[in-house]
Amino acid sequence: MLTQDLISENIPPIKMSDTGNKALKWMDEFKVAHLPVVDGGKYLGLISDADILDLNQPDKALGEQEDLELDDIFISENQHIYDAIKLMNENRLSIIPVLDVNGNYMGAISMTNLMDKIGSFSSITEPGSVLVLEVSNQDYSLSQIAQIVEGNDAKILSVFLNNNPENGTYDVTLKINKTDISGVLQTFQRYNYFIKSAFQVDTSYFDDLKSRYDALMNYLKL
Repeated sequence: MLTQDLISENIPPIKMSDTGNKALKWMDEFKVAHLPVVDGGKYLGLISDADILDLNQPDKALGEQEDLELDDIFISENQHIYDAIKLMNENRLSIIPVLDVNGNYMGAISMTNLMDKIGSFSSITEPGSVLVLEVSNQDYSLSQIAQIVEGNDAKILSVFLNNNPENGTYDVTLKINKTDISGVLQTFQRYNYFIKSAFQVDTSYFDDLKSRYDALMNYLKL
C-alpha cells in the first residue's frame, strides 16, 4: 500500500493569502491540528494550530506574517504506508502532505485514513486469537513460527514485532484465525518458545470489537 492510495479528498490546503483565523476554522471543521500550505500547486510547508495561535495578528494573511515558520514535512507518493505512520508518529502529526516526484502537492493523508488501514492490515476485527511470543533476536524465524501455526491447521492473519534492546529479544505478536489455539500453544512449548501471553477469545468478543472499531472510525470522520 503506497501513500498515494491513502490521500483524502476531504482536507483542503490553505494559501498564503488566507488568514490564520481561516486556517483555524478549517482545522476545527475537519478535525485536524495541521494544514498544508500550497501556492500554485507547490507545497510550501505544514502549519499547525499552535503556530497560528502564536501569531501576533491571526486575522492577517499568512503571507503577511513576519514571524511565520512552516514545517517542511511531507512524504512522497511512492513511499509505503509504514513510512507515513513513522513520520506522523515522530512529528505528532494529524495529517501528512503527499508530493509527487516533481514536488507538486497531491493531497494529504489524515490520521483517520491511517487508522482505517491499520485496522485492515492487522485484521483487528477478524475472529481469532492473539499470541505473544518472546524470542531472542538471533533465534527469530518467521518461517518456523508460521510452520508451527500452520501445522495445527491455523493461519497467521498478522504479525507485529516489538524490539526489546535491553535484553536482545523481540515480542512477536501473532493474530491467528482460530479461537481455540491450545494445540498451537502446546507445539510452541514443545519447541521451547517462551509464551509471554495468549488470548483465546470467542466470536462474540470480536463482534463487539468490530462494533467499537466501526464506531471509532465513524466518530473520527465526523
